Amino acid sequence: MFFTYLRRELRRRRKAALVVASGLALGIALVIIVSSVSSGMSKAQDKVLESLYGLGTDMTVTKAAAAQGSGGTGRPRFEFDAQDDEDATQSTDRVMVQGFQTLAAGIVGKVGKQNGVADAVGGLSLTVMKVDGQFQRGEFKQDESSGTQGGPGGGQGGGGQPQGRVEGGGASFDVNSFTVYGTDVTQQDLGPLTSSTITGGRTFKAAETDAEVAVVDAAYAKEKELAVDETVTISGTTYTIVGIATADSGDASANVYIPLKQAQTVADSKDKVTTVYVKAADSQQIDTVKAAIQKNISGTTVTTSADLAETVSGSLSTASDLASRVGKWLSLAVLTAAFLVAGLLTSSAVSRRVREFGTLKALGWKSGRVTRQVVGEALVNGLMGGVLGIAIGLAGAYAVTAVSPTLTAQLGATGGGGDMGGGGGPMGGGGPGRQTAARTLDIALTAPVSLTTILVAVGLAVAGGLVAGAFGGWRASRLRPADALRRVA
Repeated sequence: MFFTYLRRELRRRRKAALVVASGLALGIALVIIVSSVSSGMSKAQDKVLESLYGLGTDMTVTKAAAAQGSGGTGRPRFEFDAQDDEDATQSTDRVMVQGFQTLAAGIVGKVGKQNGVADAVGGLSLTVMKVDGQFQRGEFKQDESSGTQGGPGGGQGGGGQPQGRVEGGGASFDVNSFTVYGTDVTQQDLGPLTSSTITGGRTFKAAETDAEVAVVDAAYAKEKELAVDETVTISGTTYTIVGIATADSGDASANVYIPLKQAQTVADSKDKVTTVYVKAADSQQIDTVKAAIQKNISGTTVTTSADLAETVSGSLSTASDLASRVGKWLSLAVLTAAFLVAGLLTSSAVSRRVREFGTLKALGWKSGRVTRQVVGEALVNGLMGGVLGIAIGLAGAYAVTAVSPTLTAQLGATGGGGDMGGGGGPMGGGGPGRQTAARTLDIALTAPVSLTTILVAVGLAVAGGLVAGAFGGWRASRLRPADALRRVA
């Protein structure tokens, strides 16, 4: 009897049912779209952070570089040996630790033993400044106002040319700078190189801990016309290119990657690293792990992905804030209004059915049975609204993904400010080569819909139906058989 009466009433009151269902559908669809867009923005931010950190890295351990006059290395100086009375074509370079003070390599093992740390890998970030040209005897000094402005991808070297002079002689020369990262070839599943894909040749072999081999970033290789099996020279050592790496998003962390031991050798930094990349055993315990490292390993700066996220600005950050704040509050407001309207419409519909329900009560229906009937109708309306809302929400999320609007992410500088001698700030936890001005990444927005979001939508549909049923049931429970007689009169 219940289902027969329910089916007949819903068919007879199709327009009213559609109005209630449509209101709920609007709120549910908005929740799905906002949730999916927020999820897409979160993934976009993860891609931005991966371009800084490398895939799987939860935090980094570094040590801020000493300020000038407080133990810093000073400006780069190059010595040339041409005779006073003759020109000579020469090439010389200077390898410098970039952005940070070095840490003892033993720190890597100490970090790895902290509670909550799943893995820890060390790396050495370097800048190579190469000078080629004809010189008379003298000494090259970089101008105080000159820095290494960003090369390919902003801050990666190669494109900017520091200005300088030769004291005590004349010169005609070119200056080229690029970044080098010493990577632990035995643990390549953590650190900056993991944010790139090998698109030519191969990656390092685990046995190549001290081999004269290199992997070159694709953008840098294209600029310098480098290819697999060709060579690059760093401080007189020739490295054979075994692979070309293309950054998965944004820019690569360095122009050239070489084995860590080789990087320590060319930089005269034996058993030293600049950065320790850390993977936590539990992503929910990152703050606890950070606190443990800071407490047990003094003199270091621990930077988490959340810390780096605070340096990301631009339209991605703005849109993310709107989605997480305004979008969620808007969804809540629309849902509340939809529930309230559904309840009022259901209550109003019951009022128009006074004669019907009064007659049923006169025929022996109890108030509880009438209430259950009203709640059942409202619940079906809510489920209909849920189905319609899910369909609209999925269509909206698909439209966002299909259009894939481009958002920009402005990355704040995380190392020193162009001072080749040091000056790295505390936020040096990103990948190597983050020493210069901020740069901008373009990120395509998607709106993935998870199963959890669908289940939440179903729950909201049921809740909406129950709220509407509560309004209608309360109104129906107050009806008396005499109400029907008064309505007839």
